[in-house]
Amino acid sequence: MSGLFIVGAAISVAQAMLGVALGLCVFRMIRGPRAQDRVIGLDAFYVTGMLLLITLGMRTGSTFYFEACVIIALLGFASTVALGKFLMRGEVIE
Repeated sequence: MSGLFIVGAAISVAQAMLGVALGLCVFRMIRGPRAQDRVIGLDAFYVTGMLLLITLGMRTGSTFYFEACVIIALLGFASTVALGKFLMRGEVIE
């Protein structure tokens, strides 16, 4: 067994597990009993999506996926802050 085969197999297993995690995040966003649970599901969804893109970038060797992850991280953080502020105060812009 070569080291490249082991790394490829590990990335494949990681992508499969991240796919399952994405499904569970979607389940939490849809079936969350409260709005706070849905926001946490969305937060976990974008983090898991970023990790899936990073593993895809590792598999293909393209830097495009890493740049997309940075954009997703910025938008995800801003949306989490905005939704948290909306849930706390009922408004986003004061």
